[in-house]
Amino acid sequence: MKNKFGVICFFIIVGIIISFIINLNIGYAKLSFSDFFNESSEQFEIAGFRINRALAMVLAGIAIPTSGFLLQEHFKNPLAGPDVLGITSVSSLFVAFYIFFSQNVLIPDFLQNSFISLSSILGSVFLMVVLILFSNRFRDKSFIIIFGFLISALAGAVVSFLQFYVESQSLKNYILWTFGANNQADFSQISILTILIIIGLFFTFKSIKPLIGNSLGSAYAQSFGVSQSKLKISIIVASSILSASVTAFLGPILFIGVVVPHFCRMLWNPAQLWHQLILNVVLGVLMMQVFSIISELSQFPINIITTFFGIPVILLMLVKKK
Repeated sequence: MKNKFGVICFFIIVGIIISFIINLNIGYAKLSFSDFFNESSEQFEIAGFRINRALAMVLAGIAIPTSGFLLQEHFKNPLAGPDVLGITSVSSLFVAFYIFFSQNVLIPDFLQNSFISLSSILGSVFLMVVLILFSNRFRDKSFIIIFGFLISALAGAVVSFLQFYVESQSLKNYILWTFGANNQADFSQISILTILIIIGLFFTFKSIKPLIGNSLGSAYAQSFGVSQSKLKISIIVASSILSASVTAFLGPILFIGVVVPHFCRMLWNPAQLWHQLILNVVLGVLMMQVFSIISELSQFPINIITTFFGIPVILLMLVKKK
């Protein structure tokens, strides 16, 4: 069994390496191998943009599926995810508040990204706390999905209201951000995003063992010292940081947090959570690299590509589950 899991991961990792190399070579300008290392080359700056683009997709592929995996395991619902539950929408709403209301405030450029990231994380944490509180009131946890859709609709309505009154430049900045412009992330943004994802993964690793115990039943988990309240807080922090940090720097990337965990459960035993976590990371990175390549070739924003892919898959999931 372990050998079979290793074979699956091996082929996915090979796919990641191939797609990463292809991603580095997609664009208007043709680059040589030396352009990526020779600072005196005229194409060195373009090569840097492509490296940042590919690295951003690696980080997004790690963070978003992991966030969706945690939420699905906690809510015991395969449709739970940072976008379906409204986390991405509320993160976008808080970013919109910051962009629109800071338009007349002089803020240094090096602080802009930090404030956007902080706004996104605060929005994500706020909604996750609300979701956890309401999940205790609903006997059927599927109701939390409906609640998330309502929150998403409300957040979208508020953003539309703000767009109606703000200045054109702020509106343009927000629209460009929502496109998920992965090729706009610079090295400093990639560095901050990496740190945030490492923090999110730290809380993720702390959550897996309690989730394994919890999957055997709450009474069984408590007999082994699993604290439900601490588990909820750990999941709130992990999934919020992972989804909100990517949303902050790369814009809202939709449906990947639902689709990738679904595919991973098809590939491997859903009860083996450590294996599922590894699969979500490697398969998420592969899919985001492929979507980035499609985005560059088609010139469509990456969040449109992921939406066109994610919606049919979720519809098939609903039909399959009846």
